[in-house]
Amino acid sequence: MQWRVNIPPLTRVLLVLLIVFSICYQGLRYGLDYTAGHYLSLVPQWALFTPWVYFTATYSEQNVFTILIAGATIFYGGKYLERAWGSMEFGNLVVIQGSVALQGAFLVAFKQLVPEHTVTILKGAIRIRVKYFPAIFLAANTASGIVLGTDTALVLAWVGFMTSWTYLRFYKKQPDLSAASTGNHQLRGDASETFAFASFWPDVVQPPVAAVADGIYNAFVALRVCTPFSVEDVEIGNQQATARGEEGLPNLLNHGESRHSRSKQEDAERRRALALKALDQRLHAASANSKQHSTAPDPSASNITTNHMNTTSEAENKDGP
Repeated sequence: MQWRVNIPPLTRVLLVLLIVFSICYQGLRYGLDYTAGHYLSLVPQWALFTPWVYFTATYSEQNVFTILIAGATIFYGGKYLERAWGSMEFGNLVVIQGSVALQGAFLVAFKQLVPEHTVTILKGAIRIRVKYFPAIFLAANTASGIVLGTDTALVLAWVGFMTSWTYLRFYKKQPDLSAASTGNHQLRGDASETFAFASFWPDVVQPPVAAVADGIYNAFVALRVCTPFSVEDVEIGNQQATARGEEGLPNLLNHGESRHSRSKQEDAERRRALALKALDQRLHAASANSKQHSTAPDPSASNITTNHMNTTSEAENKDGP
């Protein structure tokens, strides 16, 4: 039996680009000239003359270690996110990211989808919840940038984090799956409290981070850069966050459900909810009718009472003078 791994189309394209451009980058550096790598990688003094590097640099890794990390990020993260969002929304997130930035963006997306999922490492010796990964990723790249001088990775990590969070928080369209929704209404962004900017950081520093973030948010709202969330938006966002948490993280190596099958399942759930509501209304109506029948006078009982009164009257007439 042939072993096959089902990879979504855009994720497959990204993996091919990573392999092809990384091989070409190594060929340019070691086959032609060590400085020829600027034809594929981003070098500031050459970027004006080679504008295509803003695209190729995303997939041109410089060594085997970074190729493996980028490949694993695209393979596992891309498979899950492209299936969860569809190729169009996944492409919107990928097109604005670089390799390190893409890793940060994927971690933010996983934090939104399955924040309470626990990842076990070394046979359960280390257990980390997904919601802590973005903070760990940023802390590691920040420390590396300060100590080891990897300034580019430091900047890209923060750019990927902020870009991904801003897009998912305020702009990404998603279907309204709340209990009150029965149509194809779409929501813009994620107003849930579990995806607020302060929720990415440890509990100790959340209050001051929230104060600063709220101040910036209010300033942007005053400048009409973004639209404020209503109370209803927050409630719906919290409901959808709860629903995503109950669904859990599927096995990424399995074929999984397609987007169409999930849509059919959601429609079936809505129809089931409507059927239960209709059944409940019928039961209430039947109960009300039974109460009315129980309080209404019984004709047979009235006839018996009338007959009894007539019999009593006849008896009295017979006994009279």
